[in-house]
Amino acid sequence: MDTLKLTFEGNIALISFSRPQALNALNLQVFTELNKVLDELESNKQLRAVILTGEGKAFVAGADISEMKDKTPGEARVFSQIGHDTFNRIENFSVPVIAAVNGFALGGGLELAMACDFIIASDKAKFSAPEVNLGLIPGFNGTQRLPRAVGIGFARYMLFTAQMIEATEALQRNLVQIITTPDELLNKTMEVAITIASKGPLAIESVKKTVNYGQFNGYKEGSHYEMKAFSENFHEQGKEGMSAFLEKRKPNWN
Repeated sequence: MDTLKLTFEGNIALISFSRPQALNALNLQVFTELNKVLDELESNKQLRAVILTGEGKAFVAGADISEMKDKTPGEARVFSQIGHDTFNRIENFSVPVIAAVNGFALGGGLELAMACDFIIASDKAKFSAPEVNLGLIPGFNGTQRLPRAVGIGFARYMLFTAQMIEATEALQRNLVQIITTPDELLNKTMEVAITIASKGPLAIESVKKTVNYGQFNGYKEGSHYEMKAFSENFHEQGKEGMSAFLEKRKPNWN
């Protein structure tokens, strides 16, 4: 792959966006390679978590303007659809996906980070939805995910003004869940991923599906889905987890 790097630490995958000369901007090649990586990871039955990060001084600094500039409205619609489909895959991926934001997360980069289950950021990270500066709007579901993340008023403020916010404000607005130093970002993110990997894998998959279902189908439907999912976890892994608790030992999820 030319635009991504994939490495593993045990049962945790690390995907690094690797176009530092373009601040890891998203183009068709990036989306193609990212989907190939997701295809590979989906078949990995040992996988327990995925971390996304960027090389250099950016996480992802938006979509590649040089590639977008000459698109027709029809071609732009196709590009938007590719972004939607890819980010929806991440949002609904079977294991948790964590964004480790090391620098600029702008436009499509912000949208990518929000498609992850949560964000851990360096204290040098910066976030913005700058599309209106170009006479455009977010094209990868940013107008829908940002209000759900920070509230509709602050989302409108970010979308209308293209104002860049620091990591500390992103934490205050619930966009980011943890802030750490640049040197400790990947260590801290890996530490969180290892904690997740130690839990019941089917339970983690189930709780992710249940949270997402309620998020997009409303409280009442989400509550009914939760009861169904809760009962379905009384399988071999659920029984093993409860037995291990009562026997004061670590569970064997295998």
